[in-house]
Amino acid sequence: MRHAPPTLGCHSGGDSHKSRLRQWGRRSQKRSDGTRENTMTKLAFLGLGVMGYPMAGHLASAGHEVCVYNRTAAKAEAWVKEHGGRHAPTPREAAEGAECVMSCVGNDDDLRSVCLGDDGAFAGMAKGATFVDHTTVSAQVTEELYAAAKEGGIGYVDAPISGGQAGAENGQLSIMCGGDEDVYAKAEPVMETYAKLCRRIGESGAGQMTKMCNQIAIAGLVQGLSEALHFAEKAGLDGRAVVEVISQGAAGSWQMANRYETMLDDQFEHGFAVDWMRKDLGICLKTGDENGASLPVTALVDQYYKDVQKMGGGRWDTSSLIKRLRKLG
Repeated sequence: MRHAPPTLGCHSGGDSHKSRLRQWGRRSQKRSDGTRENTMTKLAFLGLGVMGYPMAGHLASAGHEVCVYNRTAAKAEAWVKEHGGRHAPTPREAAEGAECVMSCVGNDDDLRSVCLGDDGAFAGMAKGATFVDHTTVSAQVTEELYAAAKEGGIGYVDAPISGGQAGAENGQLSIMCGGDEDVYAKAEPVMETYAKLCRRIGESGAGQMTKMCNQIAIAGLVQGLSEALHFAEKAGLDGRAVVEVISQGAAGSWQMANRYETMLDDQFEHGFAVDWMRKDLGICLKTGDENGASLPVTALVDQYYKDVQKMGGGRWDTSSLIKRLRKLG
């Protein structure tokens, strides 16, 4: 039995998205014969992994002119074959002429490499263009790149995402943003193309800090769910019947609704990988040390994920914490 997670108040797609294409989106231009035609925003998307590939696809489906870049060119070629548009051999060439450039890469170093240097996106972007980063990275690299963009007259929004591969494919991501208000206002209608919720939390870096809160909360929730299901197994209970009852009360959560069945079936190929979670939790713990936040549960669960990695589960999804408990007995 599944139940839907609670709906949050948000800016969403559909009619709302169309109504909010204020500064970017469909534009009316004169043809040579004096009539008018609609054109769409010129965009670039850097990074075509499990999240970026479908996100860029939503932009193309909305009618935007999209140029993509991926470190492995074959992936970019496949995207163009599926969605149209074009691909470029460097981030700089992808970004040239784009009003908004989005990135979704792996880590701090990956993000620096697509932004900075002679072949980086910033070198190809015109003043007044906006860069939107959907990668989960450290506050330090966000601060660094925000300053570099500002020096070049480029807007910068840190906009990490939550919702997993399914959220990206279905255009139902939660996007938490930091940056200047005017820059965010320009970028928001484009992000809404693949968002269930898109919200500015505060100044530059606030989006990344909010994503850390998200990962901290998930770590504890998944461990608690794993222990509950493991306890039910040890007690000889029907796990599905247990979840049917407790999910309707205070124990209910998105993790329970969307992961309990695969956890009970010992299937862990359905979401965010353990390797990626450890990267994110490392950022959380480092930042907690810097700002004085106490994160004892997060630190503990991070070590549990380390155990899962040692079991060969680095690419299993985060719900595989229950597999560790089963191994322990």
